[in-house]
Amino acid sequence: EVQLVESGGGLVQAGGSLRLSCAASGFTFDDYRIGWFRQAPGKEREGVSCISNSDGSTYYADSVKGRFTISSDNAKNTVYLQMNSLKPEDTAVYYCAAARWATSLSWYRGSIYTDWGQGTQVTVSS
Repeated sequence: EVQLVESGGGLVQAGGSLRLSCAASGFTFDDYRIGWFRQAPGKEREGVSCISNSDGSTYYADSVKGRFTISSDNAKNTVYLQMNSLKPEDTAVYYCAAARWATSLSWYRGSIYTDWGQGTQVTVSS
């Protein structure tokens, strides 16, 4: 059974940092791409970042480039999202998801991901 479990969310002041974790199990971690998405109330789900566990390729939304860093620890089957210089507009529920394939043109599309975590709330106060 595929499982993705997010953790690390919380309340932080603007300018602060958080590190989200996505612990994966039930599939061959090295063969998959792991994406981070977020959804704020009343807004559409947005692709934030993605990493390929096979070759380490990374992708970022323009809104988080230079502030967020995605990384993977294949030994622990865990992907991290380090979020720095947080802004109130980063407030959302953050989800991780697994996809067998992803490219620079598709990583942000939720439809390519087959499995999703339950989400973790990130709240940034001004």
